[in-house]
Amino acid sequence: MTYKFVDTLTEKQIHQLVELYQKEFWSQRRTYPDVVKMLKHSDIVLGLIDNHEQLIGFTRILTDFVYRATIYDVIINSTYRNQGLGAKLMDAIVHHPKLHQVEQIALYCLPEMMPFYQRWGFTTEVANLNLMYRYHHSHQDK
Repeated sequence: MTYKFVDTLTEKQIHQLVELYQKEFWSQRRTYPDVVKMLKHSDIVLGLIDNHEQLIGFTRILTDFVYRATIYDVIINSTYRNQGLGAKLMDAIVHHPKLHQVEQIALYCLPEMMPFYQRWGFTTEVANLNLMYRYHHSHQDK
């Protein structure tokens, strides 16, 4: 299978991304208007498309391009999983030219995904730091 990376999504690919989100427990409430807004305000967008321009993978990054970057929403269409495409997506992120100088890259993942991300040097060894959340109730209660 041939594939390529894109840094913007077509209208059709945005709809495909919403479909991908709606199949995952962590993102199933995402809507088209919110995803459009999210894409507009993400610093780096990386889509993985096949030779028919179908979206098969996606991730996005929020960053200041110097000190911090956070990777969000690493997702591969379930039909294409276990073929190494998630690894190709991660390779493209950690070697992205705009992230080359960033001091620290972070991501959130489920415990079972930790071994996958450790291949790129991600670690849970973060000294005495704790992750804290403040939830906006309108998104939490939808």
